[in-house]
Amino acid sequence: MARKIGSRYTVHQVIGRGSAGTVWLGEGPDGPVAVKLLREDLAGDQVLVGRFVQERAALTSLDHPRVVGVRDMVVDGDDLALVMELVHGTDLRSRLEREGVLSPQAAASVIADVADGLAAAHAAGIVHRDVKPENVMLDLAAPPGPGGAPRAKLTDFGIARLVDAPRRTRATRIIGTPDYLAPEIIEGLEPRAAVDIYALATVLYELLAGFTPFGGGHTGAVLRRHVTESVPPVPGLPDGLWRIISECLAKAPASRLRAAELADRLREQLPALAGLPPLALPAQRAPDELAAPGRQAGAEPTTLAEAVYAEAETGTGAHRRRRGPAVPLVPAAPDAARDARDTHTSLRRPSPQELAGYAAQSRAQRTAPAAAHRNGRRALVRRRRMLAVLLAVVLLLAGAAAAYSAFAGGGHRHGSGAAAPARVLGPAAQGVPVGPGAPG
Repeated sequence: MARKIGSRYTVHQVIGRGSAGTVWLGEGPDGPVAVKLLREDLAGDQVLVGRFVQERAALTSLDHPRVVGVRDMVVDGDDLALVMELVHGTDLRSRLEREGVLSPQAAASVIADVADGLAAAHAAGIVHRDVKPENVMLDLAAPPGPGGAPRAKLTDFGIARLVDAPRRTRATRIIGTPDYLAPEIIEGLEPRAAVDIYALATVLYELLAGFTPFGGGHTGAVLRRHVTESVPPVPGLPDGLWRIISECLAKAPASRLRAAELADRLREQLPALAGLPPLALPAQRAPDELAAPGRQAGAEPTTLAEAVYAEAETGTGAHRRRRGPAVPLVPAAPDAARDARDTHTSLRRPSPQELAGYAAQSRAQRTAPAAAHRNGRRALVRRRRMLAVLLAVVLLLAGAAAAYSAFAGGGHRHGSGAAAPARVLGPAAQGVPVGPGAPG
């Protein structure tokens, strides 16, 4: 059923769902468009509406072939909508679930396209903050890239930043997906461009291996791994790609590549990756089978994810990892179920107490040596001050004793408290007799 959005757009049918709202196929003055209609509870938040209007110029001015362009922003009653370019294709998550991992060349080509889009956004001062496969569109209408890889476009720019406003209570969960969050976000720092690079490297890892490097289990455990653990190499991963991934997954934001550098480095690898097949993945079991009580602890791994973590757990790999497998990509759902489920849902935002706990743990680990050094220096300074005070007291007492002795000697000779002249005190102090009968 057709529905009017503002005065210029009409939407016809739902083509996608997300945690922030629903994407509709629509029609505007210039032809077909995609209209992302934000949730009604978001539209009723005046803080969000104000930010929405403020961001209009920045988002609509971001014009790049590798970015799904925002054509318009509509505020009309209870409707808060982004009018976007219509991409004839599918999102990267659906592609992964349907066909599995990509070949190394195709994965590098797709991520290089996304890095181009990020470079343009970062140059304009815009940080995406929620880079993940759901937000990468594959344009199947465009000529393919190297090795037949589909061309990629990054979408949903600004959604996380718009919704994650101060004093929000109902929409604070939309700040990113835990599997792709950079350590500095978990520690409560302001997101900069480097958080997008970290997330994009995580997506590249997932395209090659079939699972994210730190995913699996409770949200808090995932966040803690981002801060404290190193990513284990995947068997069979080409060295060139592994070096790029490890640089971009550095814990320190300043150590990561910039978006333009990442795109260039990936394209330099494309000739060497030509013809390489996808990494060999054994048949994957469903997550409930992997966790079944009947599964023996020493059983052979059945997925590449299990193999990586089993190797690291036994100490044979480069990094020691947690027990248990990562969560693999889920098998493709039936069409009806896929249409009904929310494919773009982000997990909840951790509570302030959880974030503070992770940040405190990380800071304590990093600052323990420095704190010990500072404490040692402070103790040394305190000791020196105490010695200086003691020395001053000793000198003061010695001076007081000398003055008292001189004063006492002069009082006995003159019968008064007046000080004797120095020329008289001098001989007396030296034992020379003074008085009647003394030598002149």
